[in-house]
Amino acid sequence: MQKYDYLIVGAGLFGCVFAYEANKAGKKCLVIDKRNHVGGNVYCENVDGINVHKYGAHIFHTNDKQIWDYVNQFAEFNNYVNSPVSISKGKLYNLPFNMNTFYQLWGTKTPEEAKKIIESQIKEYGFENPKNLEEQALSLIGKDVYETLIKEYTEKQWGKKATELPAFIIKRLPVRYTFNNNYFNDKYQGIPIGGYNKIIDGLLEGIETKTNVDFFENKEALSKLASKIVYTGKIDEFYDYKFGNLEYRSLRFENTRLEKENHQGNAVVNYNDGDIPYTRIIEHKHFEFGKQNHTVITKEFPEQWTKEKEAYYPINNDNNQNKYQQYKALSSQEDNIIFGGRLAEYKYYDMHQIIASALQKVKKELNK
Repeated sequence: MQKYDYLIVGAGLFGCVFAYEANKAGKKCLVIDKRNHVGGNVYCENVDGINVHKYGAHIFHTNDKQIWDYVNQFAEFNNYVNSPVSISKGKLYNLPFNMNTFYQLWGTKTPEEAKKIIESQIKEYGFENPKNLEEQALSLIGKDVYETLIKEYTEKQWGKKATELPAFIIKRLPVRYTFNNNYFNDKYQGIPIGGYNKIIDGLLEGIETKTNVDFFENKEALSKLASKIVYTGKIDEFYDYKFGNLEYRSLRFENTRLEKENHQGNAVVNYNDGDIPYTRIIEHKHFEFGKQNHTVITKEFPEQWTKEKEAYYPINNDNNQNKYQQYKALSSQEDNIIFGGRLAEYKYYDMHQIIASALQKVKKELNK
């Protein structure tokens, strides 16, 4: 017997927003997740009074006032601005690439001086039709920025040489001829005061939720509980890898509590050099301007993905995209299953995009 209108598989942002809106419209939902917590990758773990972003740094940013107002229903946001710094061969550089970065590289003090160097390097090293990531980067930014701040970091991130990576990974590079270290151009940005769990708890309030439940261990029985399924997991897994498995890049996180007030002076510090195994160190207290006497840092290590590991970044090359299109064609024939989110759509999403996508899909569903 069907007890619920919707069984929502996955308690990440997509599933939680869908559940919230459906519940508001009087629908009965059951949300399940195989992890031992809700919130998906935005989950924060309180470690000795510091909200640790358990699955990597999450900074909320959007230009969409509706989305901004939507998340502000559940939590107040602080005015954190993402301004990462990058270490290359022992020297510090500001990100994104801006006048501070160019001064650190060349000693240039005016936009004209910096532009002249970049344009001359693009002319010398660039390609008309870039065939790989290296050629694309050289064509967008020139040799110095590429070799100092992109090449080794990217190769470490993807586990492949830049010449073996497709050009489309870098569609564009943010270059600013101003002294502005704000990583995002978006009008609204910040971190929810008290962490992302406040938003997730607000979305799921009054909705039946079960953690430590693996949908695939009991697929048949769980599917019978509801009229429709909202599925946010891996689409290839849903179809039992019928067309082969889609590939991802994974991450491993190493947390350390340090008995000092301030370890690196910034929330995010990138490590470019290939001989350093991690890509960045996150110091979580800086997201919320913490004043604790101790700190918690996380080293982020990119890893080869296997089915036993978390899937973080889809590898959207031609081979994987072709497979995904086959799965997508299958999914479009389903009447009672709604696929949504990063894993179900095999697509990299920022948080505001996931929320917008969930709102759009739930609206369409409820208006049927």
